[in-house]
Amino acid sequence: MFRHIVLFRVYDDVSESHIDEAIAALRSLAAGSGAAAFEVHRSADTRKGRLIVEDTTFSDRRAFEAFRQSDDHARVASQLAEVSDWWIGDYDIREPGRP
Repeated sequence: MFRHIVLFRVYDDVSESHIDEAIAALRSLAAGSGAAAFEVHRSADTRKGRLIVEDTTFSDRRAFEAFRQSDDHARVASQLAEVSDWWIGDYDIREPGRP
């Protein structure tokens, strides 16, 4: 399994309606993503600003790379770049007892 987590820090001057549009755009990726799990939510913690959290699990890194290189991903990434900066955490999920 491969995990892809993105924290989008929304720029201060972005309207709530644009945040809603960004969340809808991210959620639209789920259907064609090939992901085992695809979640998008606003963070409940706003102490460091408004955050959108994308938490996605893929069967393996190859499935993730196919998603990342898709036209839909590029389109949504471009849209999110207009309203936010982001931090990404990608890693392989290891089974217990396996290095």
